[in-house]
Amino acid sequence: MEKRIIVKNIRKKFKLCKKDSSFLGRLLSFSDSEDFLEALKNISFEAKEKENIGIIGSNGSGKSTLLKIIGGIYEPDCGEIILNGEAIYLSGFNNGLKSKLTMKENIFLIGSIFGLSKRKIKKVFKRIIDFSGLERFLDVKINKFSTGMLTRLNFATRINFLKNKECDILLLDEVFSSGGDKNFKEKVKKEVDVIMKKGATILIASHDLRLIKDYCDKAIWIEKGEIKKIGNPKEVVAAYEQYSSNIL
Repeated sequence: MEKRIIVKNIRKKFKLCKKDSSFLGRLLSFSDSEDFLEALKNISFEAKEKENIGIIGSNGSGKSTLLKIIGGIYEPDCGEIILNGEAIYLSGFNNGLKSKLTMKENIFLIGSIFGLSKRKIKKVFKRIIDFSGLERFLDVKINKFSTGMLTRLNFATRINFLKNKECDILLLDEVFSSGGDKNFKEKVKKEVDVIMKKGATILIASHDLRLIKDYCDKAIWIEKGEIKKIGNPKEVVAAYEQYSSNIL
């Protein structure tokens, strides 16, 4: 099978604070150095065509940072990413929605970001509304929406637009763990199944360990920016659960 994703020695740091160059700032500072968080340290792995890979780890371990680098949202400090196909990043954290726009306006905005014409957006518009279950709120600005409503809108819009776009690599960042009730999450899983059957390679960052064991061909456990274990999902999840129980 074709290698869709090749990740070689990726490193990423984030600056936590900027040094205060003022006299008072230097006087009160305990250190002259700037603080950095090393989010990823020499991350390397490969993903094949039609392969589902689960990415697990504690909060702040680097899972989302890795997906954002693969998706082109962040630039790595060093290392190399080789993608054989187009990557689409889908987050459960409502990225891209504009709070001062209505639900309808946001749907058209996201559609344009996906490169779809107004005609194509209108073609799937009703399906998005039905999928979200938010038809009563079409002309309401989304700054009035609850977290669950925002999650439904984000998922429904992006998942349905993906059907109209060739998707080689799908990056799912906590889309099954944040917001939405059980029935809605099942609908999302069915839509992802459709995309997978078309040949997409899927990377799933999630705290839902049962999902990783049942859904993925391979799992990667990242902790404090480093790969701790990679391989069979059940074995990787078991190692992570043992680690988690020991630190509680």
